[in-house]
Amino acid sequence: MICPDASLEDAKKAGPYDVVFLPGGGVGAQNLCESAAVKEILTEQHERKGLIAAICAGPTALLAHGIGYGSKVTTHPLMKDKMMVGGHYTYSESRVVKDGNIITSRGPGTSFECALAIVETLMGKEVSDKVKAPLVLDF
Repeated sequence: MICPDASLEDAKKAGPYDVVFLPGGGVGAQNLCESAAVKEILTEQHERKGLIAAICAGPTALLAHGIGYGSKVTTHPLMKDKMMVGGHYTYSESRVVKDGNIITSRGPGTSFECALAIVETLMGKEVSDKVKAPLVLDF
């Protein structure tokens, strides 16, 4: 079990952040979609052109809170139809999609690629390559 060491309200006060990351999971993503605090954090991050990353069902929180309309995104395959409601995004079957300051990824099997895309965006390709090298990844 993962237990946070701060509430979302407390964490919100500590920003701004280099990246806001939205994890997946059906119930967890639904909670993100319904959270006013998450909306506030995402809106602030998006308005300041900060990096937002989401994986699996997590990108549905972008839709729920009106973030990144017009962007190219991906999600877990079971979330594709939900994500496309309203036609606010262009959908991609790619494992990881970076469009501007938004990174989305398909699911658990793409988590390393997603993490490395975040590292590359924040720290550059050279750092990302150094992080990737000892991980024995095939991509």
